[in-house]
Parts: sequence; structure tokens; C-alpha cells
Amino acid sequence: MSTDARRPTIRDVAREAGVSYATVSRVLNGGKWVAPDSQRAVERAIAKTGYRANQAARSLATGRSGNYVFLLTEPQRALFEDPNFAVLFRAAAEEMAERELTLVLLVAGSEGERRRAKEYVHGGHVDGVLLVSPHQGDPLITDLLSAGVPIVSNGAPTWNDRISTVTADDAGGARRAVEHLVAQGRRRIATIIGPSDSRGGHDRHTSYGAVLREHGLAADPSLVAEGDWGRQSGARAMSTLLAVRPDLDAVFAGNDAMAVGAVEVIEGSGRRIPDDVHVVGFDDAAVAEASRPPLTTVRLPFEQISRTMVDLVSDTTREGTVHVTIPTRLIVRSSSPVVGPLTEHDGNRWSPL
Repeated sequence: MSTDARRPTIRDVAREAGVSYATVSRVLNGGKWVAPDSQRAVERAIAKTGYRANQAARSLATGRSGNYVFLLTEPQRALFEDPNFAVLFRAAAEEMAERELTLVLLVAGSEGERRRAKEYVHGGHVDGVLLVSPHQGDPLITDLLSAGVPIVSNGAPTWNDRISTVTADDAGGARRAVEHLVAQGRRRIATIIGPSDSRGGHDRHTSYGAVLREHGLAADPSLVAEGDWGRQSGARAMSTLLAVRPDLDAVFAGNDAMAVGAVEVIEGSGRRIPDDVHVVGFDDAAVAEASRPPLTTVRLPFEQISRTMVDLVSDTTREGTVHVTIPTRLIVRSSSPVVGPLTEHDGNRWSPL
């Protein structure tokens, strides 16, 4: 840290790094045309000198605000009912803070919230948008694109080639979950799907049906119920499924919150988990391990998703769109155990304790 009483300047950083003033300026403004060695030298010098950019001056010089939006296109209650959204936001905010950037949380579940979100983005307040949980055909996406700022989506709206995407391998994760249930001898496998107009809900449901057909099992509509990602919706869906198909012997839920709601209803009906019914969730949120019994589930790499989204939305040198798919992993716990001392599946093999 510099011992100089005055505030460190860009010239102090350049002197410490052994590069020109212009090189430091280019690093601070996105790193375009800077050699990797020089980039690292400048970053070390910034840390050593304690330099902090004057954001107002930099905004005037670059036309960039240093502000980004985390835009959740779900009702406000989803932020509290589904812990995954909070994890994504926290990880993205931490990543932004490391870059001395600001992340603003906006929820756009109601018409008024959507209008205000559109006005905020169009008002020139932000340099980019992290779009979370978009729904197919949502006109808000077109409205955001017309603002001319970079957009990176989680829960990819693949119908629009102007948006970069970062998504977990929902289809592959769901496939492993249902194949696991089949491997445990389950034959009447129900599913509680997420909203069908969301990418995650669609892909997980599609894989469920595909695996059943591949194993000669009927993809019976009476074994399918839809929730809204919330715990209560999982409980309602499970009550419906048991009323229609009391003989079901397994449930694959589209996320852990709905799976926990399903567990409560199953046990309340007098059935035992896993003796009578196996349950598998999706996400590996904190509630999965805290559940009784602990949930077998598909682990999503939330922090990696957030970091990658921030990388893409803040990269001023990138041209065109990028689509990144991040692998998932099956975590086996008591709600759907296997024979032998096995706890994890990485998509290719079982791993011993």
C-alpha cells in the first residue's frame, strides 16, 4: 500500500507497473489492446498502490456508468421462496464488487415493475443487464434489447440470437435424475415441473419424458403436475398426483423447493420415503441437505453461472453473442439412495465415498 498521504493516481499505478499512462487507462476502460503481461502488471500495481478510480470522471470519459442490473422476471416472493435467485444475485454482486462495478437488483413480476425496469434500463443508467428466469415470448425482452445495452441471460431465451446466455445443463441433469430413479427399480415415476414457459421447466420436463420412453415406461399425463418453483406449489402438485395416482413410486421435482413441498405431503399421507416413494429434486439448494430425509438432487453450479454472466456482460471487447452451458452433477442422499457406499454421480460414473 502506498505510504503517500495523497490519493494514488493513474500515473502512480503506471510507475509501479512499469507501463505507460495510456496502458493503465486502457486497462481501466476494459483492457482492449493490452497484452496479458501488462494487464497483470497493472492489476498488481492497482492492488499495491490502493488506487481507486474516480467513477464520475471515468463515466464522462468512457460514456459508461459502471452500473449493471440483475433483473429477475419473477414475482417478488420468488426472491424469498426460491433461494437460488438470492445465491445467483449474491455471487454476481460479489463478482461485480471485485471489478469496482455496481449491481442493482430489479424485480419485474408485475406490470408496474416491468414498466419501471424498462424505463430504468432505457434511461441510460446501466451498462448491461443480467436477465434471470426469462419466460418465452415475454415482450419485456424486446423492450430491453431496444435499449442497446448488452444482455446476458440465465435461463436462456434461445429464440433470440441477440442475447448471450449462460445456463446449466438442465436437460442433462434431469436425464441423470430420472435415469437414477429407473436404476433404483422405480417404474411409476411422477414429475412436478416448473413453469412450462421457462427454459428450465421445459428442458427438465422434456428429459423426463425422453428417459421414460427409452426405458419402455409410459409417459403418462396423470403422472405430471406443474408448479411455480415455490414450496407450496410443490405441495399442491403432490396432493393432486397422489389423488390421481396413489400407486406412484417416485417423484422427480423440477427444483428443491417443490421437492420439499412434495416430501411433506407424501409423509403426511402415511407413505414412507424412500421405502414407498423415492424423491429427487433439482438445484442442490441449502434446503436439500436440510430436508428430512435429505434430498437426492441435481447440483447446479450457481457461483460459476454468476461469474460467467458477469464476465460476458462486462466484457467491452467482445463482439457477437456467446452461449455457455455449464455441467451439472447428481448428488445422492437418503430420499433416493442407491445400493452401496455411493454419494455422487458426475454424469459418467458413480464415485465412492
